[in-house]
Amino acid sequence: MKKSDKTPKQTHRRADPNVMGLHADVVEQNITETLETNYMPYAMSVIVSRAIPEIDGFKPSHRKLLYTMYKMGLLTGARTKSANIVGQTMRLNPHGDAAIYDTMVRLSKGYGALLHPFVDSKGNFGKVYSRDMAWAASRYTEAKLAPICAELFRDIDSDTVDFVDNYDNSMKEPALLPTTFPNILVSANQGIAVGMASQLCGFNLGEVCDTTIAFLKNPEVRISETLLAPDFPTGGEVLYDPRAIEDIYNTGRGGVKGRARWRYDKKENLIEIYEIPYTIMDKVAELIEAGKVKEISDMRDETDLSGLKLTIDLKRGADPDKLMQKLFKATTLQDTASCNFNVLIGGMPRVMGVRELLDEWCAWRTESVKRRVYFVLKKRQDKLHLLKGLKKILLDIDKAIKIIRETEKEADVVPNLMIGFGIDQIQAEYVAEIKLRNIH
Repeated sequence: MKKSDKTPKQTHRRADPNVMGLHADVVEQNITETLETNYMPYAMSVIVSRAIPEIDGFKPSHRKLLYTMYKMGLLTGARTKSANIVGQTMRLNPHGDAAIYDTMVRLSKGYGALLHPFVDSKGNFGKVYSRDMAWAASRYTEAKLAPICAELFRDIDSDTVDFVDNYDNSMKEPALLPTTFPNILVSANQGIAVGMASQLCGFNLGEVCDTTIAFLKNPEVRISETLLAPDFPTGGEVLYDPRAIEDIYNTGRGGVKGRARWRYDKKENLIEIYEIPYTIMDKVAELIEAGKVKEISDMRDETDLSGLKLTIDLKRGADPDKLMQKLFKATTLQDTASCNFNVLIGGMPRVMGVRELLDEWCAWRTESVKRRVYFVLKKRQDKLHLLKGLKKILLDIDKAIKIIRETEKEADVVPNLMIGFGIDQIQAEYVAEIKLRNIH
C-alpha cells in the first residue's frame, strides 16, 4: 500500500459545550419522534388488543373464545372436543391454536385459576399450583360453557353491546360481553403489556353483588363493610390488614398477604398442607432438597383429582408449629398477592380503586340496559305499526280481497293496497304476504 493511500491520522480537539448541547437536543428529539412514530403504536396495540382487561372483566382472547363457544351452542348443549372449539375460535383469534388452548385451560374448572370458571371441562386440564401437572392436548379433552356464562351473554342479541368486524372482516364479534354482574372484580386477571401491567385479584361473587347493590343505593357507602377481602381460588387464608385492604380499595394498588392451611397428624408425625395461596410450590421442594430444613425427613406431593395435598414427614422431636413458621418465612407458603387494578376504559388504560371500578361498571351496565329497552321498544313499535295497517285491512276485508284478485301483475299488489287503504309500503307488504285463509 502506498503511503498516500493510508488513512489519515485522526486529530482530537476539545468539543464546544454549546455545540454538544445542541447536538444532544437534536438527537433526543429524533429519538422521541422515532419512538412516537414506531414504538408507541405497537405498544398501544399490545395494550388494547391483548394484555389489559376491559370493564367486562375480559381480555380479547377470553372474549373471542367464550363468544365462539356460545355461538357453537355450548351453553346448553353437550361438551365437544377442545380441538373443535380451538379450530372454530381461530375465525376470531388468529394468534394460533396453542395460545387459544392456553386461554381455555386458564378459564376451565379443571385448572382451578378462577373462583367461578367459565369453561366446564372434562379431562386433564392440569392445576394452576403445579408445574408438574401439565394439561393434556386439546384432542383428548372436552369442554362446554359453565352455567354462569348465561349471565355473560344475557340479552347479547338485544343490541346491548356493539359488534365489530373480526380480523379479516368475514364476521362480527362483540366488543364487550354484557355481563350482568361486575365480573371485573370477580375473575382474577393479569397481563403484562409494553411499559405497564395489570393484576386484578378476585373477590367473592356474593360479596361483590351485595357491594354493588349497596353502592347503587348509596355511592358513598363504605366498600369494606360488604367486600371483606380478596378471595383466592386455590384456598389458603388471608392475613387481614385493614389498612392494606383500604389502600387497595381506594387506589387500586397494594398487596394482600395469604398463607397455606395445614393440619398435623400426630399419629403419623406428618404435616398435610391442603390449601395454598395463589402460588407455585417449587421453592418449598428446593429448600428441602438442599437440606436447609433439618426438621423434615421427606416431602411428597400427593395431589390428585380430589385436590391439593402436600405431605411433609417430620423427624422425631420436631415441633410442627415452629417448622411451619419457618416455612412461612422462607417459602411461598406465605406470600403476598400484588394488586394493580389497571383496566381499559374507553380504549385507554386507567388504574382505579374498587369504588371507581364499580362506578364505571354501573354506568356501562346502565347503558347496556337502556340499549336493551330501546331495542325491545323499537321491535314492539314496528309490530304495532304492522298491526295498525292490518287493522285497516280487516275493517274492509272484502275490498282487500277484491284488490288482490283484480290486480293482474304481482308487482302491483302492494302499490294498489297502499292506494286503496292509505297505508305505507311496509304495512302493505306485510298484508300481501298473509295468506287469504289466515285473514278470513
